[in-house]
Amino acid sequence: MATLHPFRAVRPDSAHVEEIASVPYDVINTEEARELAEGKPKSFLHVIRPEIDLEKGIDEHDDAVYAQGAENLRAFVEDEDTVREESPSVYVYRLIMDGREQTGIFGCVSVADYDDEVILKHEKTRPVKEDDRTRHIVEQKAHAEPVMLTFRDDDAVESQMRSAMENDPLYDFEAEDGVRHTIWRVAEPEGLVDAFDSVPNLYVADGHHRCKAASRAAEHYRDGDTALDAPDAPEYEFFPAVLFPMGMMHIMAYNRVVFDLPVSPAEFLDQLDDKYGVERNVDNPVPQDKGTVCLYLDGAWHRMALPESEGDRSVDQLDVARLSEFVLEPMLDITDPRRDANIDFVGGIRGTDELEDRVENGRASLAVSMYPTAIEELLDVSDEGDLMPPKSTWFEPKLRSGLLVHDFADDV
Repeated sequence: MATLHPFRAVRPDSAHVEEIASVPYDVINTEEARELAEGKPKSFLHVIRPEIDLEKGIDEHDDAVYAQGAENLRAFVEDEDTVREESPSVYVYRLIMDGREQTGIFGCVSVADYDDEVILKHEKTRPVKEDDRTRHIVEQKAHAEPVMLTFRDDDAVESQMRSAMENDPLYDFEAEDGVRHTIWRVAEPEGLVDAFDSVPNLYVADGHHRCKAASRAAEHYRDGDTALDAPDAPEYEFFPAVLFPMGMMHIMAYNRVVFDLPVSPAEFLDQLDDKYGVERNVDNPVPQDKGTVCLYLDGAWHRMALPESEGDRSVDQLDVARLSEFVLEPMLDITDPRRDANIDFVGGIRGTDELEDRVENGRASLAVSMYPTAIEELLDVSDEGDLMPPKSTWFEPKLRSGLLVHDFADDV
């Protein structure tokens, strides 16, 4: 069963939360982070994107970047505008985006659960990114950002969660992107901790590399025969997560663009039409049903139904898998989308205008607008022990960083 572990968070005081909280590290690049943090010395971007405090052009994997991150994390912990909870706690975290609520539990989960497949994965991790995240954790002696996990809806957990929301929140603010963030501290976390005893599995939604890095960092720090899954295990044996009931989760499409086609766009459209049938020149570029994609090429949007795979696994029936099986592999020789330089991925939050613009401006030859993967599909693939194709899910809204930090320096 899943472990929910209360922790003594280091967090901004309520007067400075908006000044400190930031977007997560992996939704922006260095230059975007530098621009967002301009004139904001307390922004948490200085912790999660520490290269912005060094000379422009520095490699983000340079030794100086990790040292700067550790220095900035310690400055955050010791700042007069942050506080450390006196006792271990868990929290309820609600996000509201475009009128839609997504509410979950913010606490720590167990490295042992991750290693023992209680926390199930659906995506491969890349060693270079693993190394980067692990080194930040080890040098900062902290988990600076939470991962996003989900679990099958559980009445006992949701009852405890709603009860906590009857109290006054710690934070309640609207970020510059229009997403409202509200956090309640659960004064007596035992009820939620006990409720998770009946949750058999957690599923990684967003943050595979941070999960793996937490596991590797714990292995780095272990000394002797530590009871890894005990409540009093060292804090590096736990890492922060926001756990959302699956009914709360919202997945957007993760779209594709192809840079080069083997023939002209008009000829490629004819080939698709001959093989699968294409409805040409449609007005709506957003697929309305599973198994349908919309294609932008030859100056217009077109709609196409994907053939059904003969595979009997849940992963075979994903739209992103069927697109690979019937179009990307046989017609474009894109056999490994994770590494092939001829394909790129565009988060659904950017909309179909971004796809059209890339083709019209010559930065791509073909754009594919996908139907979103369902959260049930993600869980089914994970339960079967399979991995999703790369870039299958785009979760919105994103968690805010710098709200509740897991500092374990006292344990190492």
